[in-house]
Amino acid sequence: MRVVFVTQQVDPESPVLGATVAKIRALASRVDEVAVIADGAVPGALPANCRVHTFAAGTRAMRGARFEAALARELARRPRPSGVLAHMCPIYAVLAAPLARPLRVPVVLWFTHWRASRLLAVAERVSSAVITVDYRSFPLPSGKVVPIGHGIDLTGFSCVERPAREGLDLLALGRTSPAKGLDTIVRAVAQLENVRLLQRGPSLTGEERRHRAELEELVTTLGVAGRVTIGGPVPRSEVPGLLAAADCLVNNMRAGATDKVVFEAAATCLPVLASNPALDELLPAELMFPRDDADALAARITEIAGADRAATGRELRARVERDHSVAGWADRALAVLSR
Repeated sequence: MRVVFVTQQVDPESPVLGATVAKIRALASRVDEVAVIADGAVPGALPANCRVHTFAAGTRAMRGARFEAALARELARRPRPSGVLAHMCPIYAVLAAPLARPLRVPVVLWFTHWRASRLLAVAERVSSAVITVDYRSFPLPSGKVVPIGHGIDLTGFSCVERPAREGLDLLALGRTSPAKGLDTIVRAVAQLENVRLLQRGPSLTGEERRHRAELEELVTTLGVAGRVTIGGPVPRSEVPGLLAAADCLVNNMRAGATDKVVFEAAATCLPVLASNPALDELLPAELMFPRDDADALAARITEIAGADRAATGRELRARVERDHSVAGWADRALAVLSR
């Protein structure tokens, strides 16, 4: 069995896309070959049965042409691929479908984000199926949606025993997008004593850089500079260490997207407080709060400070193992590709 996997980057240290490598490796362990088509790739990141094509170029038109040439070569090889899996970017499915679908090679889009777009609507129409974490993590109504879990590499995120200590160290991980609701988390922490917050993540767009400056100003205005740190991105390999050092992850992402860091944190037996309703199958009600409600979040933080966090963390780990491991993700993704 051969599979074509299309993604932006193959880089295990990428703060944004590093988790993709574990998904490709899991697929590779189950098939004869994975042909990876990516904008860029770090040499040596994938198993020997993965062949990598890169389509980076100076213009969008040239990138598109190189992408289609690479896919055409893979479709012409024998045996023909069992399917094309387009990772996150709807344009990959749109470009792949005219080449693959006439040959009866299915095109499956993996997408989990809150933002709908006309391009995404086109990608949904031309795709054979759409795989995502949960029905609610795909922003358009569609009968093609198949929820398969998030795909967390449990070998990289093992359960951690956290010793008791004074105070509470909170962690927020992710880009400084306004969609992350980081300002609400800062306001909640400002209401509490002996609670610290470390935020780490990249700012990749102008909007995200402006919001980082707004967050830094808010920290100063609220007088919590000694307890709140707005930090920069971290290499993928450092994320487990950050999770191990924290007492609780806080996530205020807007409804729709299910941040993978929530599942990674849960895999390390770290309690998570989150607002996204789509996380209600992972998180019990006492770990949820209404989005952008700083008062409610402050109350939840107070509760988790006095709770049996070790027991809570073990239950979250068990739920990730059951529904969101990368092994289960790969099995379910291949089942969809093979339909």
